[in-house]
Amino acid sequence: MMVRGARKLAAAAALLFCSAALHVPAHAHNYHMGITDISYNANTGSTEIVHTYTAHDVEALLANLYQRQFDLGLPEDQAVLRRYVEKQFYITAGGQRLPLQWVGVTADAANITIYQELPKTALPAGAVLHHAVLSDFVPSQLNTVNLGAAPSGPAASSLTFSAATQERTLP
Repeated sequence: MMVRGARKLAAAAALLFCSAALHVPAHAHNYHMGITDISYNANTGSTEIVHTYTAHDVEALLANLYQRQFDLGLPEDQAVLRRYVEKQFYITAGGQRLPLQWVGVTADAANITIYQELPKTALPAGAVLHHAVLSDFVPSQLNTVNLGAAPSGPAASSLTFSAATQERTLP
């Protein structure tokens, strides 16, 4: 009888532990990161930009800013994300913002992927990249930008952005 009671207690403790582990808050993971790939598409003559962020970080940001839940399958909720990204990510050359176009967004349980492009243009040498997506909300956010080799430009490289380093001159 004591053995059955101990087993029940152990099973209850295991269920409690598993239940608590499933209810982890959005900021419970230790590493907050985003990856941005910037590459020149020789077929279209455009510079393509693809951002990938952790879905629950983006959802937590939007919920914090607007005090509601978002469904990024809805055009009106995508528009809110677009306004935020366009404020936090941009490229300048000669002191002027380059005209990045919003292509779209895809979302799944793990990631939010955002697509932009600089139509019919390669990145000019010495352009300045401002990247503060999520680092205004999560101070430990690190955003890595992978730059593909541009036509008659420098080789591929990577840059890292953080709350302390939001702007970098591109090679």
